[in-house]
Amino acid sequence: MSYLFTSESVSEGHPDKVCDRISDVVLDLFLEHEPEARVACETLATTNRVILAGEVRANQKLLPDIMEKIEPAVRSAVRDIGYFQEKFHYAHFEFFNYLHEQSVDISQGVDSKSNKDEGAGDQGLMFGHACMETKTLMPAAIHYSHLILKTLANYRKKQQDSIFGPDSKSQITLKYSDSGKILGVDTIVLSTQHKKGVNTQEIRNIVTPLIDNLLPEGWMVSKDKLLINPTGKFEIGGPDGDAGLTGRKIIVDTYGGAAPHGGGAFSGKDPTKVDRSAAYAARYLAKNIVAAELAEKCTIQIAYAIGVSQPVSIHVDTHGRSKFESKKIENAIRELIDLSPKGIRTHLKLNNPIYACTSAYGHFGREFQEMGKNTFSWENTDLVNSLQSFF
Repeated sequence: MSYLFTSESVSEGHPDKVCDRISDVVLDLFLEHEPEARVACETLATTNRVILAGEVRANQKLLPDIMEKIEPAVRSAVRDIGYFQEKFHYAHFEFFNYLHEQSVDISQGVDSKSNKDEGAGDQGLMFGHACMETKTLMPAAIHYSHLILKTLANYRKKQQDSIFGPDSKSQITLKYSDSGKILGVDTIVLSTQHKKGVNTQEIRNIVTPLIDNLLPEGWMVSKDKLLINPTGKFEIGGPDGDAGLTGRKIIVDTYGGAAPHGGGAFSGKDPTKVDRSAAYAARYLAKNIVAAELAEKCTIQIAYAIGVSQPVSIHVDTHGRSKFESKKIENAIRELIDLSPKGIRTHLKLNNPIYACTSAYGHFGREFQEMGKNTFSWENTDLVNSLQSFF
């Protein structure tokens, strides 16, 4: 029997994604000044108001300069997203910064000492996933959901007087055979903010060819299966329409529900936090395993204890699509990469200000180079030869 599977994405102008972007902009600002800075920045955005909270640790001589640059950097990010609305304008919203010093109870567990290696910033379990559904080795539903919104955002920003606003959401439902083969698209949903007076048909006329050009041949749906702004109107958007918080779109950030998620969010966290760095490492390993043709599909779980350097467990699931035993793949992983927090940061070069562009359209399945930086290092497939040699 065939079955349906759905994933969604949200744009950079979605209230929660605005907050993710702000939190990662703050993180990048700290890392620009001090690569070893510790940051856990949470953001709340609502009608004409942005509030930062969380903990940081940086050189006391650098800290005043960094703190002074935060507000201009936040306003610049909101401007780049495209918010010039009366009730959420990049230049006019009230700004509150409640960042404070990192807890000494946390820092003592993370810091390396003469008798211990640098430990994980928290306990937790992280997952990585890869499959052969797309060239990026990502599940197809989330891949194309992201692609629709990224294309729509690029279209909006190129138009001097676009009818579209920054806030939008997409959703794709795929039809699979009982063997797991994609048979096509069943339904596409797109809700996009727009100017007053714009009707749904005007929006449909613009977005239909954009979507059609993105999808593989034969995947475009009929008009009744392409649901555009189903409520009929979407004029009030962004933090004015709905409050936003950092870390509320974790499934959008990862695999669209096609793989498990450990629970921890990514944005605003420096790479000593294994919620972020180990999730990147798990994707890196799963992608390399699939790219090396050791499995058609791979999910990896890595778990840590706070203050402890090495993982307490590594588990590889190839979903019955590998001729190799999972235990042997796990042994290869342990041999090829140091999965301590410091080992991951060093291998993937994570102590750099590369995070702002990760905050929308997914952390995985991206081009290695974006915004002129070598950002998505965890998308590299440079372990393929080593994995193949191991087997």
